[in-house]
Amino acid sequence: MEANSLWEKWVEQAVSKLESLKLLRSLRPLYLSSVRQEVANVGISNEEEYELFDAVQPCDRSSIEVSISESTYRDEIVLREGLADDKFGTCQQQFKRLILFSGNDYLGLSSHPAVRKAAAKAVQEYGMGPRGSALICGYTYHHRLLESSLASLKKKEDCLLCPTGFSANMAFMVALGNIATLLAAGNKPSKDEKIAIFSDELNHASIIDGIRLAERQRSVEFFVYKHCDMSHLNALLSSCKMKKKVVVTDSLFSMDGDFAPMVELVELRKKHSFLLVIDDAHGTFVCGKSGGGVAEEFDCERDVDICIGTLSKAAGCQGGFIACSKKWKQLIQSRGRSFIFSTAAPVPLAAAAHAAVIVAKREMWRRRALWDRVQDFRALTGIPISSPIISLIVGSEEKALKASRQLLKSSFHVTAIRPPTVPPNSCRLRIALSAAHTTDDVKKLTAALSSYINFRDIGSNYSLNIYSKL
Repeated sequence: MEANSLWEKWVEQAVSKLESLKLLRSLRPLYLSSVRQEVANVGISNEEEYELFDAVQPCDRSSIEVSISESTYRDEIVLREGLADDKFGTCQQQFKRLILFSGNDYLGLSSHPAVRKAAAKAVQEYGMGPRGSALICGYTYHHRLLESSLASLKKKEDCLLCPTGFSANMAFMVALGNIATLLAAGNKPSKDEKIAIFSDELNHASIIDGIRLAERQRSVEFFVYKHCDMSHLNALLSSCKMKKKVVVTDSLFSMDGDFAPMVELVELRKKHSFLLVIDDAHGTFVCGKSGGGVAEEFDCERDVDICIGTLSKAAGCQGGFIACSKKWKQLIQSRGRSFIFSTAAPVPLAAAAHAAVIVAKREMWRRRALWDRVQDFRALTGIPISSPIISLIVGSEEKALKASRQLLKSSFHVTAIRPPTVPPNSCRLRIALSAAHTTDDVKKLTAALSSYINFRDIGSNYSLNIYSKL
């Protein structure tokens, strides 16, 4: 029996057990009355109302143009580098303008007129919406509409919204562990009844914390495989005698900018019949012709069983989601504690995110512009980057902080990434590109970088970098 059929059978059995115990929970979308009587009969925005563009607009720049106060700049440069105060004595500016190269708003949608108008319209008509968890009163038709659009994007039967991407991973892992508990013959699952979870060593902290929480239930066993090492993963899977196997990986790794080996994972899935779960936080809307993510990019959407994602990166909004089957959704909403006990996202956020999904799918030029910037950086530096996430390892914490301050002087905001986010002596500059950046922005950035970073050395060793650990 195929992996998908086996897992759907186990999930269906778990859901049936919850139903027999009267523990199965359902969501009821509420339709809200407008707080503005003059628009009481106005419904949810029609997709055709969204304002769309075919090229970068001036408003897109606000997603990458920021400012810091002169006092903050003084603290960062003067106090940390010990420069003389009189260098700033004649400064008349209140703020210093910066170009942001450290955010995750890959398509520049946080400032898109359609996204802003959707949020403004919702807040004017409904306020923030019911303040309660989704199972109590916080789930509205706006949330349901967003779930449907995400399920369609990911080519899955259904989708469950969560307050954040972190809570989505936590909810899924805890619900996953519950399958072993619910189907156990005794009070606790035996070793054979437990679930074996295989996780890439560089997976996001939310995945790791979710697995640790499931471990506390004594329902799962946790195996870590070397980063993107399919030989190691195959060996671990081959030596594992447990029936219920799950492999979970980031699709696009947030600190190193490399992709999970999706083709090889699909082949191993066929061989070992495991559940394949990806965290597509940095791939959603960035990869694939329609923005469906890394699975669409590698043409393996049918082989990915569960797709977890976020709305706080390329969507330019806030929130998380789990794209899955209807049975999986029933299970997670009934046993995923971080979903059950969290207040649902405010209605304006759901409305804005739904607009972002529509814009991201239709304005395909944004993805092209983003990948053009990737090509620009590659051509200007000779560094063989493969995504909009660029990890420049400089070594010590002191070196990383100094490089970040030098970029600040050149009017670029690039944060130094230090322990505990990465191991000691692998501190780095994490650069993130956006569709809102221009070729000129990238040229100026690389010119600033070239004064203290040897692109040739980094380029020749880029694929051999010491990977970060969360």
